[in-house]
Amino acid sequence: MRRMGLRLGLTVLIAIVMLPLMALAEDPMTERFEPGAETRWRFFTDQVMGGVSTGGVEILSQDGEGFARMTGSVSTANNGGFIQMRLDLPDGAADSAEGVRLVVRGNSQRYFVHLRTRGTRLPWQYYQAGFDVGPDWAEIRLPFEAFERSGGFLPRVPRADRLTSLGVVAYGRDHSARIDVAEVGFY
Repeated sequence: MRRMGLRLGLTVLIAIVMLPLMALAEDPMTERFEPGAETRWRFFTDQVMGGVSTGGVEILSQDGEGFARMTGSVSTANNGGFIQMRLDLPDGAADSAEGVRLVVRGNSQRYFVHLRTRGTRLPWQYYQAGFDVGPDWAEIRLPFEAFERSGGFLPRVPRADRLTSLGVVAYGRDHSARIDVAEVGFY
């Protein structure tokens, strides 16, 4: 009996030590742009609606670490104004997610994350939050409450479990885009 109590105590001790460490473990949905990432991401521009922006995305590696580089020329001519790399999220995100986490660098410009949900049925519906990049890698955290909806018929805050896609977007003004993305996930 004493031996069983010792085992139970040891099990409880291990659980007490491991649970906080497990909570700190990285989100399993984090994209790190490892081989095959190019099959998960789609690139498109405002040309789908008559715009004239151009660009592309490529998966690169530096010091053994993968990342995506999106480059292009964003033009507001012809009612356009965006280039985007998008990841489909068929399973949404964990209910416990509080926001989007990225590790990025770029050309000292402002970029955006666009979220689509099961409720964003029309092409022009999304949730948007902006962030600035510099030449060095930096972690960006965007809480769901910081995302602005594109129209009044959408719920005010996107729900993690209803997400269908996440896009990294150069948007809204004439400029040259260059953003590197090493990680995308949720926190």
